[in-house]
Amino acid sequence: MKIHQRFVCISVILLLSCGKSKPAPCVLKKFEVTASAYNSLAYQTSSNPSITAFGDSLYPGLRYIAVSRDLIDSGLVHNTKVKLQGFDSLYTVKDKMNKRWQKRIDIYMGKDIKKAKAWGRQQLTIEYCIPLTDSVITQNALRQFPKP
Repeated sequence: MKIHQRFVCISVILLLSCGKSKPAPCVLKKFEVTASAYNSLAYQTSSNPSITAFGDSLYPGLRYIAVSRDLIDSGLVHNTKVKLQGFDSLYTVKDKMNKRWQKRIDIYMGKDIKKAKAWGRQQLTIEYCIPLTDSVITQNALRQFPKP
């Protein structure tokens, strides 16, 4: 009987604590970038156009972006969620661009070449958050980067 009561108590505690976790603190980063569009076609990417440089699969309709390597060095790493100025949805970093590009992103537009060409090349602001994992780093970073 005591084992059953303990199990019920633990289950209730776990149920009550679900969904109440605070998001990890992070440092908000903003960059002005040149944004272009790309398609999953061999002449635009590689001989295997449906696989990104990180090894993820591309399918039309996904909200993915490729980023220049200097942005990766700035914390815009694989699977980071990114807010693009003028877009309602978040995009996910799933690809990286050739080393020759800097301060650039490519927005994935499936196989719709007309849509990609219509987008062209634009300047826009991107925002993303770098999670802080170490408590010492967290305290120092929060002092260095106050809330906006």
